[in-house]
Amino acid sequence: MKFHVAIPSRFGSSRLPGKPLVDLAGKPMVRHVFERAQESGVGDIVIATDDDRVREAAESFGATVCMTAATHRSGSDRLAEVAERLGWADDDIVVNLQGDEPLTPGRIVRQVADDLAEHPDASIATLCTPIQSATQLFDPHVVKVVRDSEHYALYFSRAAIPWERDAFDVETHPEVKACFRHIGLYAYRVGFLRRFATMEPCTVELLEQLEQLRALYHGERIYVGEAVEAPGHGVDTPEDARTVEALLRAR
Repeated sequence: MKFHVAIPSRFGSSRLPGKPLVDLAGKPMVRHVFERAQESGVGDIVIATDDDRVREAAESFGATVCMTAATHRSGSDRLAEVAERLGWADDDIVVNLQGDEPLTPGRIVRQVADDLAEHPDASIATLCTPIQSATQLFDPHVVKVVRDSEHYALYFSRAAIPWERDAFDVETHPEVKACFRHIGLYAYRVGFLRRFATMEPCTVELLEQLEQLRALYHGERIYVGEAVEAPGHGVDTPEDARTVEALLRAR
């Protein structure tokens, strides 16, 4: 099944300036992400950036680059511009692989694209993994998702959901198996991206700072599969970069 991978790669980062070009085991991070995309068997890969330094680095290792505006409110809006510039069809599938995820397994990039192809009533597909600890459950940086009986998203939150009303003990209660961590890897239908770019942000999206809630608010369906392989460690801070470099050198 043919699909596209787009890698949004912004140079600006408050916690790690120049993040796409941070050296990890002898390569800029954006190249590691590009190589993970290649491992998925994707038809084509494009790096979306608003910075010439990222463009030059990406072109140096043979990547296709699409220059985008610096004013986009979200990654999905940036992908909508890429789709327009490259003339992708409405029924094409594109996976948004974040430019700060150099350890994402190619298997799950392929999985999320296949999931969307197999669920024609969904506009988006994404992934989750079971919550493993109370620390994860109560960490606002770990996004949680609740799914319906067919694995479509009911809601995403930074709060601990679902919540057992009478006696919640994450370490001992068997219902902890209902708690899932959302993995921020998305596949979209290009026609949805075009619609999404015209949607106004909604209150719950702004409160939670989760753009996927805009899609749910406007009635779009999101299929959430359980990842066949654990996602890798992402890079947000200099400490993350050191951790990921050690993991890359250990391979």
